[in-house]
Amino acid sequence: MVIGKGASKPTGDDKTSILFATPHVPGALHQALTPFSKAKVNLLRIESHPMRERIWEYLFFADFEGHAEEKKTAKVLREMNSWTTFLKNLGSYPRGEQS
Repeated sequence: MVIGKGASKPTGDDKTSILFATPHVPGALHQALTPFSKAKVNLLRIESHPMRERIWEYLFFADFEGHAEEKKTAKVLREMNSWTTFLKNLGSYPRGEQS
């Protein structure tokens, strides 16, 4: 991955990276990820990292197929926002070659 100053435009073969947190309640992660399933957007990776300031709460880093400017992907992020306590779009970029 190359980090740049400007946003890349959709190419038709992109991925997006996000950072998010959910409330510490049963089913919160499931609810936050449900919009991906409903829209048939493929999650490529998800990692959890404990939050230092809050015991038993986690930040999640995820990559998924699609560009944030695409209608379907933008809708997923809007729906996801209502189930998270924090959501940051880290950027969309061309996927590159599979290794």
